[in-house]
Amino acid sequence: MFTHLDDKGKAQMVDIGDKVETVRVAKAQAFIKLSEGTLNLINDQKVPKGDIFSTSRIAGIMAAKKTWELIPLTHPIPINQISIDFEIKNDGILIFSQVKTNFKTGVEMEALIAVNVAALTIYDMIKAVEKGAIIEDVKLLYKSGGKSGTYEYA
Repeated sequence: MFTHLDDKGKAQMVDIGDKVETVRVAKAQAFIKLSEGTLNLINDQKVPKGDIFSTSRIAGIMAAKKTWELIPLTHPIPINQISIDFEIKNDGILIFSQVKTNFKTGVEMEALIAVNVAALTIYDMIKAVEKGAIIEDVKLLYKSGGKSGTYEYA
């Protein structure tokens, strides 16, 4: 039986009413591949639209909080903490998110939405200088809490 379909095949939100609240954490990453020229502009803080890191960090945090509005049948989750961090590499920027809650369902989708929107915001801010940037390698790195336990990307 599918959890998001009732016995007649109609879409439904999973009933989490009887689940136990636990501390849940999820971490995700994305990578935006950029040219050396664009990375130099970023390092020199000369991107025409401004500070890409502050803007994309805020965008990722805001998006994570709205995951339930973006992904059908997900629950609104009281989020305790969201962090977004960046690591500049020689061919782009790694974006990391961490989302925490004490709730009855996990925050994996919130962590994944956060890195995706942060990456898209970076793209938006650099598209005037590099339209060929590539967002790739989006993945869940870690999750803990709930009855399925801990998962870590190998």
